Amino acid sequence: MKTPSIKISNGRIITPAGIVQNGSLLISGGIITELGAARIDKPADLAIDAGGKFISPGFIDIHIHGGGGFDFMDGSIEAFLKIAQIHSRYGTTALFPTTLTAEKEDLLHTLDVYRQALRENEQGAQFMGMHIEGPYFDMEQRGAQDPRFIRNPDEKEYKEIIAHAGDLIARWSAAPELPGALEFGRFLVLNGIMPAIAHTNAVYEDVVKAVENGYRLATHFYSGMSGVMRKNAYRYAGVVESVYLLDEIDIEIIADGIHLPAPLLKLILKIKGINRTALITDAMRAAGMPPGESILGSKKNGIKVIVEDAVAKLPDRSSFAGSVATADRLVRTMISQAEVSLQDAVQMMTLVPARIMKIDKQKGSIALGKDGDLIIFDDDIKIETTIIKGKLVYDRSKS
Repeated sequence: MKTPSIKISNGRIITPAGIVQNGSLLISGGIITELGAARIDKPADLAIDAGGKFISPGFIDIHIHGGGGFDFMDGSIEAFLKIAQIHSRYGTTALFPTTLTAEKEDLLHTLDVYRQALRENEQGAQFMGMHIEGPYFDMEQRGAQDPRFIRNPDEKEYKEIIAHAGDLIARWSAAPELPGALEFGRFLVLNGIMPAIAHTNAVYEDVVKAVENGYRLATHFYSGMSGVMRKNAYRYAGVVESVYLLDEIDIEIIADGIHLPAPLLKLILKIKGINRTALITDAMRAAGMPPGESILGSKKNGIKVIVEDAVAKLPDRSSFAGSVATADRLVRTMISQAEVSLQDAVQMMTLVPARIMKIDKQKGSIALGKDGDLIIFDDDIKIETTIIKGKLVYDRSKS
């Protein structure tokens, strides 16, 4: 069936080069076909007056576990579809479903469910590939990851998982200092999968070797990773310092204003810069839900958590247990706490993650020939409209 054309006018269009005032654009066949400050006279199946609000590229979340009471590890198509729908209301038009440390059988099942959900997802954020987080982590840096399932890289296991998945896995996060982790990284690269550094107690020398073997991204920077440490009276640079030093490594940050306070947000941008910093929600099932008790991970094997102070915590309050942020909140936080411009904050939620995950040829910015993934929001980053590949999936005035 032909995708209806959409014409949007009277908006402030956010582009990498600047903000186009009184801008208009046309989406035909799911692709942006016209764009600029001039009025577009061509007819369209749907005409939207942005009313002077911002027209932005859709947000891209490369690390997300759940929302709306569902988790990708629940093992159901409903969970995948509901998560995609709830986050589209907050401006996310593309996402990478993320697992948690689990048994092999649970990972295989989640991949099977994802394969089915890909075919049925028509009303929510587009699925761009699975992100496998764990189970190859350092126990000391596990955070809220379930220690029952943490283990070293198992060549037989990960080769079986990758063979089973085909091209469904886009990224896999692991601790690079573990035995077999460098071989694991090389195998991922050979199979078109991005290795990422996560939940790790590595030192600088380990991180250098990781980069040499394909690791190019630091998962939820600062969370679950070592900083400067002392061993036998000598100081060693941890992962945090190593990532700052090595320009080859991109980073993603949970910019909810809680996992990273304002001074750290500013330090990150001062050293790594806008172009190497992607914003992620790392959202668990409680995103978009009221405070109270929840579960991190699957309903079968998940860990009980409590949501308070706009973040999920372990019941003993010893550690954060995932974010409950939505993408719009990340942009607001970067503007208010990191004191960046709207244009830069949006870029870290759109073009930067698109480049990191190698989908920037079709997504991440408003440009001719790119996918019609667009959102309209007001000065407070309140989402009014979400359009995914030229299809209107959310209209706040009708919700």
